[in-house]
Amino acid sequence: MTPRYRFPRLVAFAVSAILLFAVSSAQAAAKGAKAAKAAKKPVAKAAAKTPAKRGREAASTRKESRSSKRERAADARRGKNERDSKAERRGKRGRDEERASAKQSGNDARKMSRRERMAEARREAERRRREAAERARQIAIARAAALARQRAFDQSLRDETAANLLKDETTGEDLEVRSAAVAALGNNAGTVVVMNPKTGQVYTVVNQDWALRRGFKPCSTVKLVTGLAGLNEHVIDPVQTVNIGTGSFSLDLTDSLALSNNGYFQRVGGQVGFSKMMEYARKLGLGEPTGINHPFESPGRLPVYKDGFALNRMSSHGDDIEVTAIQLARMASAIANGGKLLIPHLPRTPEENVRFKREVKREVGIPEDNLRRVVPGMIGAVTYGTARRAQAPLMTVAGKTGSCIEQSQQRPWLGLFTSYAPVHDPQLAVAVILRGSHARGKYASAVAGDVYRRLSQIARFAPRPGSQPALANDMLAPRPKIDLRKAAEVSDEEREDEAVEANEAAKDVFVVSEAAEGASGSQGTQQPALQKTAKTSERPAGASPSLAPAPSTQSPAPKSNGGSERPRRVSDRP
Repeated sequence: MTPRYRFPRLVAFAVSAILLFAVSSAQAAAKGAKAAKAAKKPVAKAAAKTPAKRGREAASTRKESRSSKRERAADARRGKNERDSKAERRGKRGRDEERASAKQSGNDARKMSRRERMAEARREAERRRREAAERARQIAIARAAALARQRAFDQSLRDETAANLLKDETTGEDLEVRSAAVAALGNNAGTVVVMNPKTGQVYTVVNQDWALRRGFKPCSTVKLVTGLAGLNEHVIDPVQTVNIGTGSFSLDLTDSLALSNNGYFQRVGGQVGFSKMMEYARKLGLGEPTGINHPFESPGRLPVYKDGFALNRMSSHGDDIEVTAIQLARMASAIANGGKLLIPHLPRTPEENVRFKREVKREVGIPEDNLRRVVPGMIGAVTYGTARRAQAPLMTVAGKTGSCIEQSQQRPWLGLFTSYAPVHDPQLAVAVILRGSHARGKYASAVAGDVYRRLSQIARFAPRPGSQPALANDMLAPRPKIDLRKAAEVSDEEREDEAVEANEAAKDVFVVSEAAEGASGSQGTQQPALQKTAKTSERPAGASPSLAPAPSTQSPAPKSNGGSERPRRVSDRP
């Protein structure tokens, strides 16, 4: 290309490029302005809206929100109804299937022949027989294990007794009396105390660890305390009888002591009150050491407080009370000697034995007439009541038994008996405590009776001429006021003993006794309820307040306790 044409072309090209760039820039600016105008238009339109229009829009929004909630709730109900209907359909299908299965099984049974049905019945009977045999075998195994544990525990108690006898300090003891007491105790696990109720001289203490250093539940021997408290607080009228027990039996103090009726003494204790009961227990020497010249004597124990049914139970069963055998012997001695609480003492030298002097700790503070009023019940216990095994041909024995479960971890039975003899001229006071699965008050009384019979053959303990009839039980023995054939119905100890003997015959004594104690926690099997009857004996005019039966619609009126505590309401249940 020639130079003259080159320059104009370059100029034309530059001009066209500039024009093209300018056109494109103008188009871009126009598009930007249009976009900005479009963005500003809604804002301006919103700003142009009035407040009324904005309120209408908000209300419309709330209405839509409520509508959506109702729709969601309706959807939830529809879903629940659908689920319920599905479950109902499934249940109906299941019931239909069960009916169909039962119908099919019935059809199958109807289709079975007579021989097949008889064979099926024999197989079912055989299965049940095997199951019954297996149950009987398991029961027999459990019973045998229980009996083995029982025998092992009883043997351990007997071994402990034998070991304690070897450790007894016998210096100063009367060896004739000790020999008689040891022979009477025999193979029983227990302790025997023999002392002079007039002077407090201790003749022997067999198994001193149990007699002096260990406290035991007094069981029904506490009824002596309850009876004396009731007499002294004028709760008991000695000449009145009270309907009590499982039938319309009229019992007085004598028969209640002789037959060891719980309901009678529960009423008495409830009306006397706790503080007075503890006062009389301390008067009779419970809850404190006797002062005997043996080391480490136990003081026993008295409860801190009881009320209501617990007070009634304590008054008849001795719950939460602990006594020692030497305390029981001293209590019986106080009744025998007219109310003097003695300090038991064992002469350690021959000179001390010859020059023995009585030591009186204090007077019990109970009139001698009231002390004498419990004696017929104690004699009745030996002649026709719970202590018949204590009878001695040449002595009139007065005593009180007790049978209950010991308050300890192993929970063996306790059999207690406290007594003195002869009644006209007391020479001996004997207290016995037995422990073990077969220990009962009647067996403790048998041990004491053996002691009396053995010692009555020794001249210095034989009845003195003219002191009482030759046959002691002929003249002094009280006569029961109820039919003795029905005595077991009001004698709690007798009824319990009969039940236990029946269980022993069935080789089931331990299991049944253990179950019964778990149910009642006290003196054997559960005691009968105290019945309210309309037939009562009338109190003589001018008589002192007495133990009266409960009215048919309300509890008996509470008795005054001399201002020491508020009156107690007496439970009608034992």
